[in-house]
Amino acid sequence: MRSTNFAPLNLSDYEISPEQGFLPQDPLVHLPDSPTLNDLGRELPKLLSARTVRRFIDEQRQLLPSIPSTWRTEDYRAAMRILSFCGHAYVWEVPDQPAATLPPQLAQPWHEVAQWLGRPPVLSYASYALDNWRRLDKTKPIQLDNIVLLQNFLGGLDEEWFVVVHIQIEQVAGPGLAGLLRAMNGAVEEKEDEVLLGLKFLALAQTAMRTTLLRMKERCDPYVYYNRVRPYIHGWKNSPSLPNGLTYEGVGAYAGQPQQFRGETGAQSSIVPCIDAGLGIAHAPDPLTLYLQEMRDYMPPRHRALIELLEKATDKQGRPLLAGYIRDRKLCNPDLWSAYSACIDLLGQFREIHIGYADSYIHRQHQSHSSNPTAVGTGGTPFMQYLQKHLDETKQALVQ
Repeated sequence: MRSTNFAPLNLSDYEISPEQGFLPQDPLVHLPDSPTLNDLGRELPKLLSARTVRRFIDEQRQLLPSIPSTWRTEDYRAAMRILSFCGHAYVWEVPDQPAATLPPQLAQPWHEVAQWLGRPPVLSYASYALDNWRRLDKTKPIQLDNIVLLQNFLGGLDEEWFVVVHIQIEQVAGPGLAGLLRAMNGAVEEKEDEVLLGLKFLALAQTAMRTTLLRMKERCDPYVYYNRVRPYIHGWKNSPSLPNGLTYEGVGAYAGQPQQFRGETGAQSSIVPCIDAGLGIAHAPDPLTLYLQEMRDYMPPRHRALIELLEKATDKQGRPLLAGYIRDRKLCNPDLWSAYSACIDLLGQFREIHIGYADSYIHRQHQSHSSNPTAVGTGGTPFMQYLQKHLDETKQALVQ
């Protein structure tokens, strides 16, 4: 057996399945015994359109009664979804006049639920996408013509499509993640056929991811996205309009001090970091890689644990496990190198498509106010530079 620090893994230990990837089983539509919060979530698009979210929440004595000890993980995720949308709607109801303070009836339960889930009290990708869907027909699979969102800000075709495309990408990635682990387990066990088969499953999934991403412009217009979808997903770290962050009233752990958290962004998805780590793609240290490391704090804890485990998987020479195994066999088993190269190329294609979208959906739009800047992403970083850098480093993996 190969000398390595990597032990064979099971996807289920990290809340992943080959069928659905990082998506959970069908998320809860409603919270049990929480009528006020359920009503607020359901009415949020109308309240936001009327710009009465703040008034409605300010008038409530409490949004969520004390959390029952019988709550399951799916209850906490549903609560986090509704509270996160309501929190961002409260802050960004008037995008160029954000609220700098959250009232305790919203801040306290949001913080408590977030603490239980191991994430900050801010809208993150897990609540925006992973836990925010239902199937129109439960007898049919998770696919674009059968999934809709459980929670919206303003609602409408463009907002709906923008998120369900991400959800579909998460679903089709499932078999690829299973294939990646199969390839890595095969490398540990010195089974070249298993490595090859795993890489082929990964490539098939990456092709499906690319095909899904290419459909974004079918029903999500760049102008509508920038002006009607994006304003509400910004956070309050590196925010020009909330330079000091956001005060969470009544949260003892914060001692009245404003907090700074990043906004929702696709950089909080665990798919690409897992593929990077598994394939051994290195990203040179700089401020942007520090940002990506920070994004892991916004992921579900078991998802980020998998990324860290894959990154630490090395062979006896200290090289990334899978990349080292394949490079050693580049001449004697060229099929392995071809399969590995195909996965690298597909990852590069995915990143290239994403750069094009970042340019047309954000960079080229006309900035109307400082709360929705075109120069940085919703996470608060210069996204064009980051995306191009990571594309270049992906391509570089094949010439090293």
